[in-house]
Amino acid sequence: MSRQALDSFVAEELHRVVRLVEELPVERIEAVGEILVDAYRHDGHVFVAGNGGSAATASHFACDLATNTVPRGRRRLRVTSLNDNVPLLTAAANDRGYERVFADQLTDLIRPEDVLVAISGSGRSPNVVEAIRTARQRSAAAVALLGCDGGDAAEQADAFILVPSDDYGQVEDVHTILHHLLTAYVKRRLAGEE
Repeated sequence: MSRQALDSFVAEELHRVVRLVEELPVERIEAVGEILVDAYRHDGHVFVAGNGGSAATASHFACDLATNTVPRGRRRLRVTSLNDNVPLLTAAANDRGYERVFADQLTDLIRPEDVLVAISGSGRSPNVVEAIRTARQRSAAAVALLGCDGGDAAEQADAFILVPSDDYGQVEDVHTILHHLLTAYVKRRLAGEE
């Protein structure tokens, strides 16, 4: 591939991601942000989960929510990434099946004041959909960052933000932007309540 063709490819890829960001529904982002703010107000716990690249995003989002949202001197938002305990994940997958790796953790942990943030490029991952069902069965809020057409996760979640692309790289790029934006949103809202 020529240098000119590579430059054109890079410009086109950047343009696609920018266009996806520009098309994001602001009201849905704010709605998810408010659900996270409410979790803090009610001393809730935020659980985050995803597979593959979305697992990395879930871990990053959990870190940012726990460390970057609350002004000094105030209690932190309690946040756990459900995909970070590898021994627990492999035990659950071995004993109960991979579709239960997140739901089994939530069964004993999640409460009505808590929130599950599910991240899925397709919205069809059985373990993510099962986690959403489990959160809802326990009267907790379930929100999702999704791609493609949202799949079953969009039908199950209380609120979701959809990146309308079948390109998983682009979806994951925008999910990272969204998690940074949601972290900043929560920080701004909580700072305003200080």
